[in-house]
Amino acid sequence: MQIKRNVLLNPGPATTTDSVKLAQVVTDICPREKEFGDLMEFCATEITKFVGDLKEYTTVMFGGSGTATVEAILSSVVPENGRILIIDNGAYGKRMCQITAIYKLDTVVFESSSIAPIDLNALEEVIKAEKGLTHLAMIHHETTTGLLNDITAVGKLCDTYGISFIVDSMSGFAAIPVNMKDMNIHYLAASSNKNIQGMAGIGFAICNKKALLSTASIPMRNLYLNLYAQYAYFEKTHQTRFTPPVQTFYALKQAIIETKEETVEKRYSRYGKSWETLLKGLEELGLEYLIDKEYHSKIITSIIEPKTEKYNFEEMHDYFFERGFTIYPGKVNDYDTFRISNIGQIDYTDMENFLKILKEYLVKIGYAKA
Repeated sequence: MQIKRNVLLNPGPATTTDSVKLAQVVTDICPREKEFGDLMEFCATEITKFVGDLKEYTTVMFGGSGTATVEAILSSVVPENGRILIIDNGAYGKRMCQITAIYKLDTVVFESSSIAPIDLNALEEVIKAEKGLTHLAMIHHETTTGLLNDITAVGKLCDTYGISFIVDSMSGFAAIPVNMKDMNIHYLAASSNKNIQGMAGIGFAICNKKALLSTASIPMRNLYLNLYAQYAYFEKTHQTRFTPPVQTFYALKQAIIETKEETVEKRYSRYGKSWETLLKGLEELGLEYLIDKEYHSKIITSIIEPKTEKYNFEEMHDYFFERGFTIYPGKVNDYDTFRISNIGQIDYTDMENFLKILKEYLVKIGYAKA
């Protein structure tokens, strides 16, 4: 079966292999069957093994987007008398703040630049000054800019001050190597449609078992997204409480198999080569990007839009889309940008082809020379 290939340069869902797409073409099955429970257990087990020991960590899965998983964690693990500090250095840190505001959780916001590293000394001073902090939440990789945050250093601070550490690693997991124990991470959120290279529709929270079990007594703030209830029900019944996205789980299983075959380290190396190809091409075209190389994720690049009257993002988007490439807009602070992601089943040759078309467009609008 021949499937038309589009190169997705948006920050997720990512370009998938045909084998992942075709894994969804299966005989219909009731998700209450043991066979499907075994499939979900395989996915949860292997996802956990990417970042932690099965004796100490477990994965809880939900049908939903990555944001659903972040909401599940935040709404489930902070006790009634708890207090959470959120590092806000981009759109997704702000989203965490929106979630805790809706649930009326006692929240301290540490604001930081979206294009420069977190000031760890200033963060520690806030932790010292704010009494009663029980949790700290932050983004691993800020998808709006490409900034890679130092979760290892923040994890050490959390360890020093006895704070539970929550990390949203939507666009970091399965590319940037993570060891939850070494980094002192208690809860890590990710999803099926980014670096794991599966299909959209499954979010997962990888949890320190001891920390998760301690949340059993926290009164439920919602029904569908309660982390402990989802975990306990699967442990008891080998099923999820509510209907899971069945075919998407088959795709996730195949994506996990392919990730294990490539390895996370080699996948990040592949992504890195595509990123280096992109940066070299941007420099040759006279385009600037926001994040310094030293602090860059090598996964998503925010590019400052060309300063010319003839430039129009929608026209450029359509120019690429007609040629098999999908690009993404973006606005960061006072910068008008567009974002190019190099995740998914693509490599540096795809990036070279993208750069050729980018040059064609820039020549067309008079920004670059032929």
